[in-house]
Amino acid sequence: MSTDALVVCDDVARTFGSGAAAVVAVHGSSCSVHSGARIAIAGPSGSGKSTLLHLMAGLERPTRGTVTWPALDPAGIRDIGVVFQSPSLVPNLDVRENAGLPLVIAGVEDPGRAERVSEALALVGVDDLATKLPEEISGGQAQRVAVARVLAQRPRLLLADEPTGQLDRAAGQRLLDALLAATEHLGAALVVTTHDRTVIDRLETRWTMHEGRLRTTADRTVTS
Repeated sequence: MSTDALVVCDDVARTFGSGAAAVVAVHGSSCSVHSGARIAIAGPSGSGKSTLLHLMAGLERPTRGTVTWPALDPAGIRDIGVVFQSPSLVPNLDVRENAGLPLVIAGVEDPGRAERVSEALALVGVDDLATKLPEEISGGQAQRVAVARVLAQRPRLLLADEPTGQLDRAAGQRLLDALLAATEHLGAALVVTTHDRTVIDRLETRWTMHEGRLRTTADRTVTS
């Protein structure tokens, strides 16, 4: 594993609101993610794990402490991809167009854009659905399209927030298979927030969140 950290959180805290209504979502937490990492952040709903992931992605600013990305592109942290709980596909765009939308917005030109989208759809096993509209595919397939949309950006750090939370067990396992295969192909690090034991057991490192407090643990044996 590389000694260069992709993201470093140093005594990070995040509070929402102020005064008597203030809620501390993340207490002072420190961690780092390196190239090749496969990390599960486990914990119940409301434990702060999604907020920590958003801090890592730069989507939230810490109330205290710092988040840095030593080995990533400093121009807008473009090397980070985030998969959210809901696929949020654009209804009137087909699968290929949905997967390529961030590249269009970023100004990536064809033919490079088309190649990247085709590769991403193939990595998660939905390339045969390229011309389908979101209403014509299942929930599990839609979530894999959402993953492809992120993979097409070729991130070095992939952050997935409860990606299997709305899927049944079989669809969740297929999605995790796709995530692991795709990050291996891209050489990306993977951090997944989850309370799903079958997901936790397949990642090499487990961290836990409880009432906003992070506990990191050593690498362990992975269940295949």
